[in-house]
Amino acid sequence: MDIPDLAELESAASLVYEHMQPSPLLQWPLLRDHCGCDVWIKHENHNPTGAFKVRGGLVYLSRLAEREPDCEGLVTATRGNHGQSVAFAAARHGMHAVVVVPRGNSEDKNRAMRALGAELIVHGDDFDAAIPRAEQLAAERGLHRMPSFHRDLVAGVGTYALEMFRAQPELDRVYVPIGLGSGICGVVSARNALGLNTEIVGVVAASADAYAKSFVAGEVVTTATADTMADGMAVRVPSAQALEIIRANVARVVAVTDAEIAAAMGLLFGATHNVAEGAGAAPLAALLQESALNSGARAAMILSGGNVDRVLYSNVLQGERAD
Repeated sequence: MDIPDLAELESAASLVYEHMQPSPLLQWPLLRDHCGCDVWIKHENHNPTGAFKVRGGLVYLSRLAEREPDCEGLVTATRGNHGQSVAFAAARHGMHAVVVVPRGNSEDKNRAMRALGAELIVHGDDFDAAIPRAEQLAAERGLHRMPSFHRDLVAGVGTYALEMFRAQPELDRVYVPIGLGSGICGVVSARNALGLNTEIVGVVAASADAYAKSFVAGEVVTTATADTMADGMAVRVPSAQALEIIRANVARVVAVTDAEIAAAMGLLFGATHNVAEGAGAAPLAALLQESALNSGARAAMILSGGNVDRVLYSNVLQGERAD
């Protein structure tokens, strides 16, 4: 898949800004002191729905309404942030959103999706197991089957990277969490469209490392499990399209443990008073893992979302195991 160019990203931005403002790009002195380098945080946790995904949902649903003006409903699979984006955007186009989540999904994210108008269906033990049920429902109920990786989603979420790079075009590197891949492919699209040299580093959870293994192998490698507190990165089966873009444009993929993620969540709260879910804090964990490389550098991290269950977050802040 070709990545969106500058014109496509700017067109997507015009759709996004009909419903939200650009998110802040901020430095925090306590975080700079802890990391030993200049650190900018792209605060996608400040968006409507509390995560970066809302951008992709707005663009995809707008394009879908143009392509299929008679579409009344759609179905997708998610761990939560994608589902919230779909429900948020679907309501603005008069469409019914059906969202399939796995068993044990974040209750806070489930409640948020329902509050946004989504019909929630629980199926399977993880994200990848929920996908076949979404496909089955699309066939049974005549719903549009919305994927979790698509060019329109990449263009939509890529608008956050366009904002970031235009504000700070001289960044040495940026750390980006990888779920199914739309976010990091959006960062690649914006960097390349602006002709910048910033190094892009992907971040996965060590216990959900399918993309890290696939990056090294040069082909899709699936894993048997994806058991991590960072539910936004709990993917067992990488997208072949996303992997192709990542391998051609990303410097490396770093794996961080749940303990490192939990420490980063605590640091973000202490240094910035921002709530970060696991996937949102993972880039900081990777930045700290590469602290020697980043000494004196100009680095950025994507705080992709702040939608974390209160019990889990309370345990993290108290230094208890993040189950």
